[in-house]
Amino acid sequence: MQVPIAYFAVLIIWSTTPLAIVWSSETIPPTLAVLFRMVLALVLGFFVLRFKRISLPWDPVSFRLYRYSAIGVFGGMTCAYLSAAYLPSGILSLVFGLAPILSSLLGYKILNEDRLTRLKISAMTICLVGLAIVCIDSVVLAGNTINYYTIFGLLLALTAVFMFSLSGVLVKSVQIEIHPLATTMGTLCVSTPLFFIAWLILDGGFQVSDWSYRSLASTFYLGVFGSLIGFYAYYLVLQKLTASTVALITLITPVIAITLGSILNDEPLTFSLIFGALIIVFGLALYNQKMLLKR
Repeated sequence: MQVPIAYFAVLIIWSTTPLAIVWSSETIPPTLAVLFRMVLALVLGFFVLRFKRISLPWDPVSFRLYRYSAIGVFGGMTCAYLSAAYLPSGILSLVFGLAPILSSLLGYKILNEDRLTRLKISAMTICLVGLAIVCIDSVVLAGNTINYYTIFGLLLALTAVFMFSLSGVLVKSVQIEIHPLATTMGTLCVSTPLFFIAWLILDGGFQVSDWSYRSLASTFYLGVFGSLIGFYAYYLVLQKLTASTVALITLITPVIAITLGSILNDEPLTFSLIFGALIIVFGLALYNQKMLLKR
C-alpha cells in the first residue's frame, strides 16, 4: 500500500469507526460484535500473510510488541464498544481526539520525552473545557437531572482512550524492524482470545434472530476495514510519516465523524456540541502547534 493511500485510509476509517461501532452494537451485544470483528480480521489477515509470504515472528521482542499493542486493541476496543451504548458517535469521536494529549503525558512519564510546556498545559485545559461543553446537554437533563448513564459512557470512553494511548507509548519503547501487517496479525492473535473470554464473562448470548442487517454490515466493515486494513495502514503511516502529519488526522476526524453521525444517524447538532467541538479542535491544534509548523 502506498503511503498517501494509507494516510487517506486512516483518515476515512477513523472518521467512520465511531458510527460503525454504534451501529454494530445496536442489535449485537458489544462484546460479541467486537469479537466477530477481530475473528474476521484474523482469518482474512492470515490469507494475506500467506499470499504475500510475510513472516510472523514470535521471538521474545516481537511477542512483547504484540502484548503492548493488545493493550490498546483489547482494552481500548472493549471499553469503546461498551461506551457506544451510552454515547452518540460524535461525542465518542471527540473523546478519542484527546488521544495525542494523553500519549504525550504518558510519553513524558514512561519514555522521558519532552516535558510539558505551559503552552501544552493550556491546550490540554482548553480541550477539557471543550469536552465539558460538548457533554453538558447529555449529562444534565431537563430539571437539572443528572444522566448517570452518559457519565458512565464517558468514563468508559476515557478509559478506552487511555488504553490506546498507553499502548502506543509502550509500542514506541520496543526497538524492532517488523512488517506492519505482521504487527497487526501478531496483535490480533494475542487479542482475539481475550475478546472471546470477555464475551463469555460479560454476555455469552448468541441470539442471531435479533441481529439487524445494519449491525451485521457494520461489524463486517469494522472487521475488514477498521481492523485489518485500518491497523495495517496506521502502522505504515507511523513508520513512514512525521508526527506532525499524523497529528493532522486527529484534527480532521472528529469533524467528519460528527457530520456523519448527524446525517446518517440523526444525532442532534446542538450549539454546545458544535461550539465544544470547535474548542477541542482548537486546543488540539494549539497542542500540536510546533509539530504542525515544522511541515
